[in-house]
Amino acid sequence: MDELLEQFLIEGRDLVAHANAAFALLHGKPGEEGAIDAAFRAVHTLKGSVGLFDMAPAERLLHAAEDRLSLARKGETRLTAVDLTSLVGMIDQVDRWIDALERDGTLGPDASTLAERLLTSDGLEVRAESGRGWLAALINRHRAVIQNSQTPLVAFRYAPDSDAFFRGEDPLALVATLPGLVAIDILPATEKWPTADAFEAFSCIIAIEGLSSATADTLRPFFRLVPDQFTLTPLEVGREDGAGTVEPAAEPDTQAAGTIVRVDAHRVDALADTVGELVVATNALAILAERADAIDAPLALGIRAAQADLERAVGAASRAVSAVRLVSLAPALRRLPRLVREIAASLDKDIHFAMTGEQTEVDKHIADGLFEPLLHLVRNAIDHGIEDAAARMHAGKTPTGSLTLAIGREAEDVVVTLSDDGAGIDRDRIRTTAVVRGLITAEVGEALSDAGTLALIFAPGFSTAQAVSSVSGRGVGMDAVQAAIDRLRGRIEIDSVVGRGTRFTLRLPANAITTRLLVIDVANDRYAVPFDQIAETVRVGSDRLVPVGTGMACVLRNRTVPVLSLAEMLGGTDSGASPVKLLVTRASGDPVALRVDGFHERLDAMVRPPTGFLAGMPLVGGTTTMGDGAVLLVLNMAEVVG
Repeated sequence: MDELLEQFLIEGRDLVAHANAAFALLHGKPGEEGAIDAAFRAVHTLKGSVGLFDMAPAERLLHAAEDRLSLARKGETRLTAVDLTSLVGMIDQVDRWIDALERDGTLGPDASTLAERLLTSDGLEVRAESGRGWLAALINRHRAVIQNSQTPLVAFRYAPDSDAFFRGEDPLALVATLPGLVAIDILPATEKWPTADAFEAFSCIIAIEGLSSATADTLRPFFRLVPDQFTLTPLEVGREDGAGTVEPAAEPDTQAAGTIVRVDAHRVDALADTVGELVVATNALAILAERADAIDAPLALGIRAAQADLERAVGAASRAVSAVRLVSLAPALRRLPRLVREIAASLDKDIHFAMTGEQTEVDKHIADGLFEPLLHLVRNAIDHGIEDAAARMHAGKTPTGSLTLAIGREAEDVVVTLSDDGAGIDRDRIRTTAVVRGLITAEVGEALSDAGTLALIFAPGFSTAQAVSSVSGRGVGMDAVQAAIDRLRGRIEIDSVVGRGTRFTLRLPANAITTRLLVIDVANDRYAVPFDQIAETVRVGSDRLVPVGTGMACVLRNRTVPVLSLAEMLGGTDSGASPVKLLVTRASGDPVALRVDGFHERLDAMVRPPTGFLAGMPLVGGTTTMGDGAVLLVLNMAEVVG
């Protein structure tokens, strides 16, 4: 891909995300100056960027949007709800064209038609042309004066109405009193001067345009009696763009030039892999120290000291690489607001979508893999969760549904919460559907807890949709969410109240380079389990295990917890040792205790995804290498107890 185009795709999508964030704020606070400025800067910069490529329809849309925002920015008009809807629609279309440019190398044959339709649907283009067409002409007439001026200039246009003379007004005399006049043009108020036959001596038919070196605040009082007949536009000395728009000087970059370097993502990944290998090498020193203890105690002590020094250095390197891999989630999630609008429109639902915390920085691996599961959850919330307007009003709710995505950090986790104010999840319906589809038996359904029942929606093939649509009903989606979150080494929690709504909480590791693991003994083999999948480890007497149905259980913290033999689940034989060692996990929602033979060291290691033969084993979440070169299988607790 061309380097310039690749750079544009990255920056263009960032600018789209910034514009959408500003528009979202303006929906709640239409007059928020900071949001208007942010939207204007994003649109203005994006317009300049698309001008470098064959994107004339996009440039036309952005020029109209920029004009509208410029008028609001100067306080000459106020953004209405219709304006914001139109502006969001324009940015959404430009966003689609950016995707099309990357995918097809062109905007498509209907791009000009789409642009025309958007521009004329609410008269935005007409307002833009009438609001700034005069400025482009004025700049063209006095280009040399503007470029050679040593002081900032202000362009003005005074268009008195036709009855100005009858009120005793003298437009020329008013303009003559303006301070700092640099240029004046007297023009026809219409497209051209009237013919002699149509000329009316007592009707004002002129417009006066010009340039002044005085500030806009100085000039504005001179027009206080005719506030609806003048326009002021500050110009930047010596600078103008191709559309005739002259903007204030850009804010200086607070970072020194040359301190930002773009690095290919594959190089960063390779560096992360190297750090992972260093972690393995560091762990190997502990094994060497144990062997040296029997031969030379001072040597063993020296090895441990070297290991401690190396661990500090590797830890610093790991943190540094992790920081380099941190990226904002905003570009990855930029399409969500548009997709929410499109999905809601296809289902004839009115939904207000709010997104907070999208600037949260996460590991690149998390950012790359988060969009797809979130999209599935959003589709599910709009289709199954949020009712249509009639049903909401019947339930005493507002006709507009609410969908909120909140992102933040908690300790070492990235927490993503998607909540809606819809109908909630009917647990009885979930159980019945699962039984009808053959996913569980009726007996199992009756014994399921609330958390276990909610977890059924992640079962492959599960769906409560009555009919197949473009949004859902094919029995895929939520199982894909679970699989995607598993790949990201995260977990998902559901909280739902019938009639009030549903909340999905995703917890993802902040550090994707190394994983904290616990090594366990099972049937004379060693395995590793990620710490974030372990609720606790306990030792209990064998008399604490009691038969329940066809299985075993024990009471932990005043709660009955099923006990499973991990050795038998992995095809081995349980040792039956006492006291019983239990590893408790909540990976499937409810706590489940797994009987193991022993607990060993805890270590930070790089977990590689399973490949080849192991890729077909769902119980295996990956592999890692020990310091002595041994390869450990890392278990996926969600699959083990699922």
